[in-house]
Amino acid sequence: MKMAQTRASGTYKIDSLATTKEITAHLNDLGIRTGVEIVVVQKDRKGGIILHQGTRIALDERIMEQIDVTETQQQTIITSLDQLQVGESGKVNQIAAKGAVRRRLMDMGLTKNVHLEVVKLAPLGDPMEIRLRGYELSLRKQEAALVFVEKGVEA
Repeated sequence: MKMAQTRASGTYKIDSLATTKEITAHLNDLGIRTGVEIVVVQKDRKGGIILHQGTRIALDERIMEQIDVTETQQQTIITSLDQLQVGESGKVNQIAAKGAVRRRLMDMGLTKNVHLEVVKLAPLGDPMEIRLRGYELSLRKQEAALVFVEKGVEA
């Protein structure tokens, strides 16, 4: 199947790259090559965002049409924290933030394998309140987008 036909929150293995030599070299520099696993984080008709080794990479629809992938057998759905609704829970899988933002999120208790639950959302969705480690924490949607969780997984 072509990467353009994938669904968001799915995990896929790259089978082949049918792109030009220059694009293939650029994708290889980003770590996108045959045999690697990627997570499609977000998709629309203009392209999508994939996650590979903690890095979010935006791809154009034309490039996604030239990459063959197969879905890997994964029982859990990985999504960014800002996509969860009130009452949904999950386990932190990865923090894609870098530098000071990453340190601050980890200092607030958002570390790998921590169970959390979305308690409240503001009327426009920003900020959101989550419960983790026995306390409530408010996060901006921009910060929550950098935290990836395994949806519905208990700690």
